[in-house]
Amino acid sequence: MKCPRCRSTHIHKNGKQRGKQNYICVKCSRQFIDFYEPKGYSQEIKRECLEMYVNGSGFRTIERVKKVHHTTVINWVKELGNTLPDTPEQDEIPEITQIDELETFIGKKKNKIWLWTAVNKHIPGVMAWILGNRSSDTFKLLWQTVSCWHSYLYVTDGYPVYPCFISDEDHLVSKTYMTRVEGENSHFRHYLARLHRKTFCCSKTEQMLKFSIRLLIHYLKYGSLPVKMCTTRMVAALA
Repeated sequence: MKCPRCRSTHIHKNGKQRGKQNYICVKCSRQFIDFYEPKGYSQEIKRECLEMYVNGSGFRTIERVKKVHHTTVINWVKELGNTLPDTPEQDEIPEITQIDELETFIGKKKNKIWLWTAVNKHIPGVMAWILGNRSSDTFKLLWQTVSCWHSYLYVTDGYPVYPCFISDEDHLVSKTYMTRVEGENSHFRHYLARLHRKTFCCSKTEQMLKFSIRLLIHYLKYGSLPVKMCTTRMVAALA
């Protein structure tokens, strides 16, 4: 056994602390025990809490069930959400793109914000999204991404912003043919407690809403969350 400070092997026993043998270094007087249990929650607990979150549980619910303080879970959401891209990489460019917007709020109901989403008609999952107001300025930012796909048809509802960017020959206005994008928006409502129509949960900041959306999109695509990747990147950033 060596002293963790000076690496000396001149060690004596020095009583017990909480049932564990305590040692003291004769050379530098450092006291220590031979084994320190790792602090913090296990990766499994962290994963379970995050998966509860993207399956409709609020932070307080997770705290009651898993006995993990809600601020700890909030920090885990921020930590992981900061490592994930807005959407996973897509291999297929959509021939038919469906676009829609979902209304929610930040803090209180009068502070409305819209989630604009674009999906491939033939493949589950959101390919692009943006948060903002319901003006053309917000959609313009989403359109910068969507227009690069060069889809031969864009399907939307009758909201007047869309014709300002989509040419008539490429644009189909029909709620009937928007089942994919409306289904994805229903997933957001169903899986995130903060987006439920009648709930005590709400987003306090736009950043937390962004992190939550990133987690959910990744979870719906892969069926799990990359908790280990999150921890590794955090440790690297602190090194």
